[in-house]
Amino acid sequence: MTTTYNCTADDERTAGLAHARRAILEKKCVVFPTDTVYGIAADAFSPQAVTMLLVSKGRGRNMPPPVLIPRLNALDGLATDVSAEARQLAEAFWPGGLTLIFHAQPSLDWDLGETKGTVALRIPADEVAQDLLTLTGPLAVSSANRTGQAPAQTAFEARSQLAESVEVYLEGGFRPVEGTGALPSTIVDATSLPLRVVREGAVSLERLREVVPGVLDIQGNAPEPSATADAEGAAETEGAAETEGTAESERAAESEGAPGAGDKASGTE
Repeated sequence: MTTTYNCTADDERTAGLAHARRAILEKKCVVFPTDTVYGIAADAFSPQAVTMLLVSKGRGRNMPPPVLIPRLNALDGLATDVSAEARQLAEAFWPGGLTLIFHAQPSLDWDLGETKGTVALRIPADEVAQDLLTLTGPLAVSSANRTGQAPAQTAFEARSQLAESVEVYLEGGFRPVEGTGALPSTIVDATSLPLRVVREGAVSLERLREVVPGVLDIQGNAPEPSATADAEGAAETEGAAETEGTAESERAAESEGAPGAGDKASGTE
């Protein structure tokens, strides 16, 4: 039986999270809010549950769902060959609207679909999502809508599309909280270097490049060399100015403090 819980009320939130955890253990699907849009979730380590998720959305195995994790330290347990650049992005933007694609740990017993040995990971910046993930561990998650329809921004919208295919709906209000448009996470391919954006979303390319300057855009283009050169030139000019200013200050200090230096040298302290 499908049940909806109003997670803006403390008592219903507690009951809803407990029911959602039981549903995940029973290989059923749940819907819950994230920081971007509402998601439909299933046990990432159950092929049966992942199949139910894909069927609920009307999606095939050629479109495998990403996996949401509760903490950064889960990254190395699920992914391998994590580059320093990818880790920098994870540390900068998790929790948040950034999904990173990695090579999956080969020892893991899961089947998310036709992933070609990769897994897409994210930590959502949402309290309800975090609470659920803490109870369940990693979840296979996709936007809570039928394929081809608009992503749900409330649990009510999700239920109108997914109906009885979901055991538990956790209603947490409108998502994203700020703004009216459904904004998915940005996806970056971190399986090789340089890193490359494969879907634009909540985290802009400019913000990514503030952390890792060499990130390629969605067309595979690197940052403009002229822009990089200008930035480097500005830094060099600023550094030279700082050096010159320091030298001037030191000369002034030496001139002003000469007597003191003489006193100290002569042992008058």
